[in-house]
Amino acid sequence: MNIFRGIKYLTIVLLSWAFVGCLGMPENVEPVKNFDINRYLGKWYEVARLDHSFERGLGSVTAEYALREDGGVSVVNRGYSEEKKEWKEAEGKAYFVNEKNEGYLKVSFFGPFYGSYVIFELERENYEYAFISGPDLSYLWLLSRKPVVSPNLIVDFKANAKQLGFDTSELIFVSHNEENKK
Repeated sequence: MNIFRGIKYLTIVLLSWAFVGCLGMPENVEPVKNFDINRYLGKWYEVARLDHSFERGLGSVTAEYALREDGGVSVVNRGYSEEKKEWKEAEGKAYFVNEKNEGYLKVSFFGPFYGSYVIFELERENYEYAFISGPDLSYLWLLSRKPVVSPNLIVDFKANAKQLGFDTSELIFVSHNEENKK
């Protein structure tokens, strides 16, 4: 009987870890303060990212954010697969991890599993660009309200990310040539 209690305890610990295990952030990354979700809502273009299987091969990637009735944020990510000649779309939801004025959310596209969404740099006047991290140094994005950004912003993004420990040599710069094929 004790072995079953031990297995049950281990299962609870592992499931708890799975549900919250991806909500951390890289050691030197700090979420922006004085964040206003209402100003962040709307369409964003992915300008650069580190590669992941869920976005591999996609161009013209956008993210659209809207408020949910339950106080969270709906997330619709969309990208074009040149290889398959089709659009791919994923719908998710996000919630604040701490305070609503901190750019630290948890996002889920797969049921009860959440991952960190940490806004660590944000253009404050008009929310024109954002630097985003996930739970570790393998997740990094540059989002913008426009599909093309200034070379100076790219330089700043790379320098900031490299200083924080991200491998900027692995960045993928996203083409938005498919925007007209909607």
